[in-house]
Formats: sequence, C-alpha cells, structure tokens
Amino acid sequence: MTSGVGDEPFIEFLERHPLTWERLLNVLPDGVAFIDDGGIIRHANAVLTTLTGYELDDLVGRSVEDIVPVAARKNHEHLRHRFVEEARFRTMGRHLNLSLVRRDGSELAVDIALAPIVLGGRPWIITLIRDDSAERSASRARDEIEQRFRLAFEENMAPMAFTDLDDRCLAVNDAFCAMLGRSRAELLDCDSSLFTHPEDLGITESVHQRLITGEVERVRYIKRYVKSDGRVIVAEISKSTARDEGGGILYFVNSERDITEELELADQLAHQALHDPLTGLANRALFDDRLVQAFERVDRYGGFGAVLLIDLDDFKGINDTRGHITGDELLSAVAGRMHSVTRSSDTLCRFGGDEFLYLAEGMSGPGEVDQVASRILGAFDEPFAIAGTFLEQRASIGVVVFDAGRVDRATLVRDADVALYEAKREGKNRHVVFTPSMHQQAASHFELARELRQAMGAGELAMHYQPIVDLSTLSVVGFEALMRWRHPVRGAVAPSVFIPLAEESGLIVELGAFALREAIATAATWAPRGPYLTVNLSARQFHDPDLVSTIEHELKTSGLAPGRLVIEVTESATMLDVAETLEVIDRLAHHGIGIALDDFGTGFSSLHYLTLVKPRIIKIDQSFVSPTHGDQRTMTLLETIVTLGQKLDITVVAEGIETDEQLEHLRDLGCDLGQGFLFSPAVTAIEVPALVTRNFAR
Repeated sequence: MTSGVGDEPFIEFLERHPLTWERLLNVLPDGVAFIDDGGIIRHANAVLTTLTGYELDDLVGRSVEDIVPVAARKNHEHLRHRFVEEARFRTMGRHLNLSLVRRDGSELAVDIALAPIVLGGRPWIITLIRDDSAERSASRARDEIEQRFRLAFEENMAPMAFTDLDDRCLAVNDAFCAMLGRSRAELLDCDSSLFTHPEDLGITESVHQRLITGEVERVRYIKRYVKSDGRVIVAEISKSTARDEGGGILYFVNSERDITEELELADQLAHQALHDPLTGLANRALFDDRLVQAFERVDRYGGFGAVLLIDLDDFKGINDTRGHITGDELLSAVAGRMHSVTRSSDTLCRFGGDEFLYLAEGMSGPGEVDQVASRILGAFDEPFAIAGTFLEQRASIGVVVFDAGRVDRATLVRDADVALYEAKREGKNRHVVFTPSMHQQAASHFELARELRQAMGAGELAMHYQPIVDLSTLSVVGFEALMRWRHPVRGAVAPSVFIPLAEESGLIVELGAFALREAIATAATWAPRGPYLTVNLSARQFHDPDLVSTIEHELKTSGLAPGRLVIEVTESATMLDVAETLEVIDRLAHHGIGIALDDFGTGFSSLHYLTLVKPRIIKIDQSFVSPTHGDQRTMTLLETIVTLGQKLDITVVAEGIETDEQLEHLRDLGCDLGQGFLFSPAVTAIEVPALVTRNFAR
C-alpha cells in the first residue's frame, strides 16, 4: 500500500512539487541538513541557518567540519562513519554536551540526531540539530541547586536532620550520624526518643507541640542525647518549619550543635574566673561575693563575722634566695595547710602575692575570732617540705570584726591592712584586731599618699644631684640624681618616707618616669664631655615593659649621649626575674647605657649575680664604708669588694663617705670613685655647674 496525496504516491508528489518539500523542512522545529558522503552540506532548512548564523547559500556547499568545534574536527570524519554504521549514536537527546560553531565564532549547545539514507545510489546523512542551550541552562541550574543542597545539608559539618510531623527522621547528614554515633539506617524513620536522654523527653514533646500548633515557626533549645556507646552529650538544636504553598507543614529542619565540650570549657572558665590558678583557692571576685552574702546573713540573723588579712612574714627572702618556682610551691603548700583548718562555713581566698583573705562567719561573739586566728597561725607551726628541703614560714594577721551595725564593706580590707601593719610592727607571727584608734594612723598614711599624687603637678617634687668624685684626683666625674619632696606644710619629706609610699600606692612608675625625664634633660645641659649621670630605678620600674622605649625617647628628645647615662638598680630588683633582667640589660647595653648595682654586698647572691648582670659600676653600701666600731670583718669585706671590682674591670663607687679617715682608707684600697657628705650633699640643678669644676683636694 502506498501513501500519497490523492492517487499519487507521496515521494513522487514531493519530486513534482519541490516547494512543498521545502515548506515541509521549514516547518520542522529543528535544524535539518543533508550531508553527502564527502561531508558537504547539500541542503539545509531555515531553522539551521538561524542556528548557525549563516545564509542558506553560504551554508550549502560548506564542509560540515566548519560548524564543528575545533577540538572535535580532527576525528569528526571518523565519527560520521560511526554515526552511519552504529544506530546507537543516532538518537537525539543523548546529552553528549555537543555544540556547533556559529558564523560569529560563538558556540551553541545542541543535540543531534542522524539518519543515514541512500540517494542516487550514494550514502547521505540527514542531520537533525536541536538548540539545547535552554535545557543545558536548566540542567546547570538543577545541578547548582543539587550541589548547594549537598553543601548545605549532606556535606555540612553541622549535624542536620529533616523530621516529619511525627518527629521521625526523614533525612540525616553524616555529621548528625557522627554526633550520635549511629548509622543512617538506624536513624531514618525513627523518632528522636530513640536517642534523647529519658529526662529530656518532655523538652522534645513540648517544643514539637509548639511547632505543630503554629505557636512558633522556629525555636532553639538545649537537650541531652545518649550516644550509641552510652555517653551523654548536650546538643543545641535550632528547629524550623518548612511549609508548602498553601501553608501546610511539609517537614521540620533541624540544625544541631554538640555543645558538651563548650559547656565543660565554660564551667572551667567560670571556675578559673573565681579561683586562683596557683593555689586553687577562691579569688577576690568570689571572696567579694561571699562577703556580700555574709553581710546579708549578719543583717538577717545577727551574730558576728570577721575578715582576716594574712601576710607571710619575710616571704620575699624565699623568692630571692631560692627562686620563684620554690616560692610558688611554698605558696601552694601554705594554701593547702590553711585550707585544712578552714571551717566549712568560712572562705579562704588568695588576695595576691603572699597575702590571703579569710572570711569567718557565724561567730557568736568577737572573742571567737582569736580562736580562728590562732588556728590559722597554728598551721605554720610545722616546717613545709619544699623541693627536697624543709622551710620555716610564719605569718602575721590583721583582723576586722563586723556585725549588723557595720554598713561599709569597702573599708574592711583596708582596716584589716592597718591591723596587719600593727602585727608586723609588734614583731610578726601574731594577729592584731583592728580598733578605731588605728584608723588615724592609716588616715594619715592615706593622706600623705594622696598628697604625693598631687605633688608632681604642684611642682613640689624636684631632682637634686650628688657629685660622684674620682678618689685619686678628687675631681667630679658624675652625679647621682636623687628625688626630693618639699611639702608646702610638712616641709622636706624624707625619701625613706615617700619612696616606700610611692611603691605601696602604685605611683612609683610615674615618679620614676618623672625622675628620668628631669634628670636626663638636666644632664643634657652640661658640657658634651661632662660628667655622667646615674638615675635610680625601682624594681617595678626596672621591669616595666615600656622602660627601654621611655629611656630611648628621653635621650632622643634631650640629645644626651647614651654613654653618659647609667641606670642604677638594686640587686634585689634584678633578682625578681633573672631572664627579664638580662633582656632589659642587653637592650640598654645595645644603646650604650650602663648599669650600676646599688647597695652592693647587702644582697643574697651578689657574686653569682655579678657574673650574670655584668654591671659597669658597683656601688658599695655605706654600711661597709662606715662600719660600726671599726668592725674588722666588715673592713675585710670592703677590701674584698674593691679588689673584686679591680679584677673584673668594674668601676667601684663607695657611698656614704663622711670623714677624711674613710676617704684615705678607700684611697689606700684603690677604690675608684666615691660620694658622700664629705664632698657635698645633693644639690639643685642650678648648683651643679659650680661643682663640676670643683676639686675636693685638701
């Protein structure tokens, strides 16, 4: 049976009506090309001309390789033969990511279908070419969505799960499985009661009900899970509702976080925030909180409480002679010993350094505090076994008793400190209870500290300069800068009074900076090759991180040559932190600034530290220069120190020279330099020029 138009066969109809054939090709939605066995395009429809950008006359007669991407042209002829021979290569829509090259050089994503035919006894190929760019874009979009989903869910490091309206797991990611220690197969289609801690099931039910009823759209809560190995973890869960276009609930999205370690760390940090890291005792923050509660209990129930300030006697000597590691071990042992006699109702706190606070509560009368203090002091009766040896350690205690009538908590520790001062003054290793009569002394002490704070701004502080004399020629070679305080009412306040006061009040660094600034500026006005300058630094200032940069700034500002500046520091100050001391000295030496060890011979390990510090100058304490009753042993030590300086090429300065006899003895020993009232007291900056040119020869 033949098909045709009317009685005429279809093929014959097309042959006799070529325009109908052309219209048939052009109504097809895809591009069509007739390609002969030589790969030449012999005919194409209008759609293909649109796809390729060629005019029909330009396209027909062109090699099909012209519209094949460059990378595929080499093998294209071979591939055409395979298309003819193997039917599996002919079907459109195989998603081979094919493309054609348009006339403008751009590439167009296409799908291709091939049909081999024989025309006139020769093999031809009918090629159908479909624009695949929209599908490719849609496919890429789907791929991107799928990739984003994988990143957001499957590959997310945060545990995630999708749950249905019955709280069953619809999907879980690897992180969720790892958090619970269970496989995906164990979790899917199971509700969270499988792995929720039994005591927290009510939390799950309550939250789920709020989401189901629409009371909330999202919620964050914490509950515990039980892992497959029985371990309990704490999870923070963020749960949100996913809805369809009609507002119906599709499922719930759970993003979770194991916060077990985080909570443990928070507990550790909370403990550290309220406890001393060395001793494990309560710190000041916790003590203050307990003190507030103690006041509330005394106010509500009556009775008495007490604050005891405990200070270790002569503890600095332990650090100086045995080092800070041993000192820390002793502090820990002391804390343990005192804690063993602490009542359960009381609080023992490390106040700082070698000081402790003890809060005693629930006392029926003030007399009970004596028992508490005696019990604490008794803890020091036996020596402490530290670093393979036994160390004796004692303590002094200042006590303040309070009841409901005392409303000012802030002054308790201050008053206890006043009482502690009295205990120290009375001979240590005892306790003293504060009385109001002690307050006047403390107030005077505080007032003087306040006035010292104002003294710099008021111009009451000034630097004086005591000459340092070459004992062989008796000419001036240097000056020691010494601070003086002229109080408008009290008159001259001795350095032995206000310097310790500055240490206690924290003003010492500020005063030290003032001394450096004033002294260096003054020395810069002396002759360029004039006398050198020594400036005393306290231990705290010497270990101030900004010290070297401060000195550099003052030298640069004033123009004083660094080689004319000597920093004077006591041996005990250098021993506070040997490593830090050596670093500071190296930095100073790098600039040419010298170091002088003051009060040499009075420290604990002078010879040892001499080899470490390598000072330019050692200053012999005046107790060696003017010994009591001509003590022969002291005289021998003086001679030894001078000889030691000579052997080590260290300049030796003798302090406190007051008599001609002392001067002659020092000259006989070969001591380099000296200073003292025999030559001159410290003078003002205005008087220095007159002394520079003076010779003290008699």
